[in-house]
Amino acid sequence: MKKSKFSLLLVLSLVLSMFLAACSGGQKEEDTGTGTDKGTDAAGELADKQEITVLESAEIPSLDPSLVEDAVGITILNNINEGLYRIDQNQEPVPALADGEPEVSEDGLVYKIKLRDAQWSNGDKITAQDFVYSWQRAINPETGSSYGPYMMMGKIKNATEIYEGKAELSDLGIKALSDNELEITLVKPKTYFKSLMAFPTFFPLNQKFVEEKGDKFASSSENLLYTGPFSLADWTGTEDVEWTLLKNDTYWDKDTVTLTKINYNVLKDAVAAANAIDAGEADISTKLSLPEVISLYEGDPRLVRWLEPTIFWLKFNQETEALKNVNIRKALSMAFDKDALVNDVLQNGSLAANYAVPTEFVKHPDTDEDFRAKYGDFNKFNPEEAKKFWETGLKEIGKDSLEFTYVSGDSESAKKIDAFMKNQLETNLPGLKVNIKSVPFATRLELEDKQEYDLLHSGWGPDYHDAISFSNLWLTGGGNNKMSYSNKEYDALIEAAEGDLANDPGKRFEAFQDAEKILFEDAAIAPIFQRAANKLVNEKVEGFTYHLNGPDYSFKWTKLQK
Repeated sequence: MKKSKFSLLLVLSLVLSMFLAACSGGQKEEDTGTGTDKGTDAAGELADKQEITVLESAEIPSLDPSLVEDAVGITILNNINEGLYRIDQNQEPVPALADGEPEVSEDGLVYKIKLRDAQWSNGDKITAQDFVYSWQRAINPETGSSYGPYMMMGKIKNATEIYEGKAELSDLGIKALSDNELEITLVKPKTYFKSLMAFPTFFPLNQKFVEEKGDKFASSSENLLYTGPFSLADWTGTEDVEWTLLKNDTYWDKDTVTLTKINYNVLKDAVAAANAIDAGEADISTKLSLPEVISLYEGDPRLVRWLEPTIFWLKFNQETEALKNVNIRKALSMAFDKDALVNDVLQNGSLAANYAVPTEFVKHPDTDEDFRAKYGDFNKFNPEEAKKFWETGLKEIGKDSLEFTYVSGDSESAKKIDAFMKNQLETNLPGLKVNIKSVPFATRLELEDKQEYDLLHSGWGPDYHDAISFSNLWLTGGGNNKMSYSNKEYDALIEAAEGDLANDPGKRFEAFQDAEKILFEDAAIAPIFQRAANKLVNEKVEGFTYHLNGPDYSFKWTKLQK
């Protein structure tokens, strides 16, 4: 394992803290919008050396497109490979390895897509069969992919049957009509098809290369091939804290790519990351999470902030007898001050959330109104109403007090949020005792899977640009429900949205809105906040592009100015 030169900054953080504070005053306002491009209007000469240094928050667990499921791996794959489509600077899916727009059948189920003339980094031609092999590998239960079934089942024809052992891999709804043309068959029409195709699960794989490498495939930069703007170098495995991206000269759109080298270093400490930027040792920081660090850069032109379509909420396990009572759930939903949480505890631009589908994420296809426009907020903080619901619920279940186990993460930020939540809930709901159980992420997932919790602090960010990425979480028996919530009317609306209304985008969109209203009439969950991301970006870096779904960011359009 290589040791990062930035490790020293962890030791120097406190020594340099006065220097960091002195650098907090800037003249420009911070970027608080949800745009994707930092510095596109900047003018000036390009630097002679197109090389930047990026600080990442974690190592790379996997770069196998069939197995990757973490933010770092997905983002790196987005920069070194690509699929039929790529998310651009305006959050739109645009043709990547697809040559222009697809030919779509009248019923919206069959897509014929021609491939552009492109090649792998070893010189092999990228063919339709590379996509067929990759998709079959991802849905094959023997591969052990998490995203393969999640992304394909209910979307790609026969994916569910294959995963359940009722059909052959060759039955999957993707065929190579020739080396240069694919035919993809869906279960039902999907308005978000192109956005889906930009996710790494759907990237191609060179079958000969993968099979030659065997277990070594994707274990290092030497055991990978590349189709994207950059290639990977100096990565020897999952414990590495340094690696490099190099401009890929075999990339079909290489003339658009300006950067020639991107140096990555893993630095998890937010103070050290900020110091590295101030010292000129790095150009892009890890995401800043500590209010005491973020506050030093408010107003600094290097602070780039965007509102993520990521929601955190309390899940109510309805296997718990008391939480089967809707009045108890409503009381819990309305008993904590979300504005105080985001303004006094988080202090990072996050928003109080009174909804399940984020604001500034998707718009009505006919009116262009935000998803939130129809119903707005649900179950807002109201301690008086919360107490009334609480008293009614206690009477209905024959109790005068309740005790709940509250499962959450073990990070410092999670602990701060949980302490706030415990105080609010116990203060505003007499007779309630909340026992916080702080556990590592993997343990939290395990407890959620087994439903061994009463209250669970959880969250979700979308993998593709459509409300269904949130709405299908709460279906009866759904793979991500994990709280025994069930409402037949809710299920029927989601089924209609994905079935009969699939070819009527406006009515489909409104079905999701109506379903969300039902979710909160049931107080199935208690949203807490919609997260904002904060990074420090060198002012000389132009075109840093972040994304609102799927990969975190792209460097295809990034340039360094003098």
